[in-house]
Amino acid sequence: MNLVDCYQVLGLSAEASFNDIKASYRQLARRYHPDVSAGDQRAKDKFIEITAAYKFLLNALTDSATGHHPGYTNPPVQRSHPPARAVTEAPSRRVQIQLDPRLSPLESQLKVNSYEQLQQLLKSQRFPRAIALIEGLARRLPQDLEVTQWQAIVYQRWARYLIRERQFDKARLYLQKALRTDPHNRSLWAEVEKDFRTLEQCF
Repeated sequence: MNLVDCYQVLGLSAEASFNDIKASYRQLARRYHPDVSAGDQRAKDKFIEITAAYKFLLNALTDSATGHHPGYTNPPVQRSHPPARAVTEAPSRRVQIQLDPRLSPLESQLKVNSYEQLQQLLKSQRFPRAIALIEGLARRLPQDLEVTQWQAIVYQRWARYLIRERQFDKARLYLQKALRTDPHNRSLWAEVEKDFRTLEQCF
């Protein structure tokens, strides 16, 4: 079970606060508790599922508060300029993620887990899912420059895939969207320029 699964089990969006998580768990636990639904196996299974999801989120918060981030060999460090191409690294590499001290423990853990999920989605070329994930994260963390970079890079990667699929108009739109999202990223501009040159050669 991952962080996204936990939100779904508890009927919450990724923007839910910790208080929302507790309130949702309590409401669902009362509804599906074995004492209330005696003999109902489906209710019992649901109770077990929501309890597991709630405990997973609690553990995530605890790990984040103590500075431990699953799967990372070193604690994250603050960077004045996050790596512009971090999200395009191979998923097997461990990249330190910039964590703003202003983020809540839940937001910090959400960012770390979202990065790992994003890597897997890009590796498997599930671009619509990757876009949905990064856009949701960007809405939750609108001031996070690193998340903004990831968002622009995902748009550019999707556009490059669309070019290979000969969906040129849609590819052009996403290249423009990438530049609007992160207009000061020189590495991104270089990649987008390559893609525009490829588009020109296709006509």
